[in-house]
Formats: sequence, structure tokens, C-alpha cells
Amino acid sequence: MNNSSNMTTDPGERAPLLEGRDLELWRGDRRLFHGIDVSLHQGELLHITGPNGCGKTSLLRVLCGLTLPETGVVRWRGRPVMRSRADYHAEMSYVGHRESMKADLSPVENLCFDLGLRRDAGQAVVREALDEVGLTAAAEVPARSLSAGQRRRVSIARCMASRARLWVLDEPYTNLDVAGREFVDEMMTRHLGGDGLVLLVAHQSHGVAGRSVRQMELV
Repeated sequence: MNNSSNMTTDPGERAPLLEGRDLELWRGDRRLFHGIDVSLHQGELLHITGPNGCGKTSLLRVLCGLTLPETGVVRWRGRPVMRSRADYHAEMSYVGHRESMKADLSPVENLCFDLGLRRDAGQAVVREALDEVGLTAAAEVPARSLSAGQRRRVSIARCMASRARLWVLDEPYTNLDVAGREFVDEMMTRHLGGDGLVLLVAHQSHGVAGRSVRQMELV
């Protein structure tokens, strides 16, 4: 299957923080995509769209340095990510389809454990993030007792507490009501305003506006 991308760029713009060039990926005897070029600058959001099965999540994994492409290279701050994955991942926070929470631990405990694998974020930072996503009352509740929407909010809180420069969000609106989706848009807008970057895969349209928003379609 041949894939192509449609993405508006400005040839005079500064060097990107995240860059992928001539990316190609196969799964068995099926080519998911090829010839893909991606660039993302500080303060920018790139919304990746396309039909089911076109390789959106697989492209995210390549851009995150989790999957090695057949051809092409991904660079962060001008350096190939496969040569400096630890440094790259320290500046990235990934929210996938699953929240990856331990059922017996509370949101506070889950986030402190998760973030502590890279650096000690501290309970104060974690609690502040949970407060911002509206989970103050549920901060000490075992994850098994949270609703799907609440677990998704914990994932967004993880991004906020991580202080990561790059947010990678794969279908972040899943299981969220209208207010929840508007909140995700607000958090992305705030992150972009602080010179953060967002890689977004979502079937739904988002509510982030401005020149910093770009779209790429896999077909």
C-alpha cells in the first residue's frame, strides 16, 4: 500500500526540533508507508489523520524511536534519535490507547512511580497536575475504581507533570465527554504557548487554532 502526506510548510522557517526524513515502514509483506517527511518546531501541533490501517500509530512509534524504519532517519535537535534515545525520551511524554496504570495504585502513586523512572517529579507536582485535570477528589482512589474518562485524564496529567517538551498523543479524546475534549484542547493550547510541541493522532477534529497548527494526512 502506498502512502503519501499532505503537509503545508514554510521553506523559510527555522530548523525543526523534531524531523523525520524519507521514512518507510513494512509489516511483513505489506508496506504501511513510504517517502514520509515530518517536521515539527517549537510551539507547533501536527495533527496526523487518515483511515484505519493506514499506519498512523506505527508512524508515531517510528517518530518516538520505538520502531526502527526500513529507510529514513528521525532526528531530535538535529541528532538521530536512535543514537540518543535516552536524551530524547527524557524530553517526551507519550499517551497511547491504554493508560498503563496499575489497578491497585492510586493516580498519585501511579504517576509518582511512572515519572520516577526518569526523574523524581515529587508528589507536589503530581498533585498539582491531577488538580488541573479535575481529579483532586480521586487522587487517592485505586485506579480500578476510576471511570474510563478519569483514567484518560490521569494520562493527560502525566504529560503535564512530566514537564516534557514533546507531547505525543494517540487518540487522546477516547472515552472523554465534550467537557473532557475541550479540556484536552485547552491543555494542548497551553503547552504550545510555552513553546512545547504536540504530535497528535485523532479521528476527531481538535479545537486548537492558530498558525502553529498543521495537518498531515496518510492515505
